[in-house]
Amino acid sequence: MSLPADAEYVRTTPTFTEASVPAGLLAEHLVAAGNWAVLLVETGALSFVFDDGSEAVSLLAGDRQVIPPGRYHHLVIDEPVSFSIEFYRATS
Repeated sequence: MSLPADAEYVRTTPTFTEASVPAGLLAEHLVAAGNWAVLLVETGALSFVFDDGSEAVSLLAGDRQVIPPGRYHHLVIDEPVSFSIEFYRATS
């Protein structure tokens, strides 16, 4: 999955770790309509889960996961990790 061609960068979160990850990222949530996100794993590993019955995706340092709007998902963190999230807005 990739960002739409017209996606414009909006912002990047601070870097989170297993100790600082907001609780909301560990529970079912979604990206707002018209917005996209890209999860960037900097160090360690985590699992990304779409909450529609899809299997968890293991992400390692250097991996990224594109997250479309309106699709529920959550993170599972079982080991030391650092990651950030970029947000984009589709212009059309």
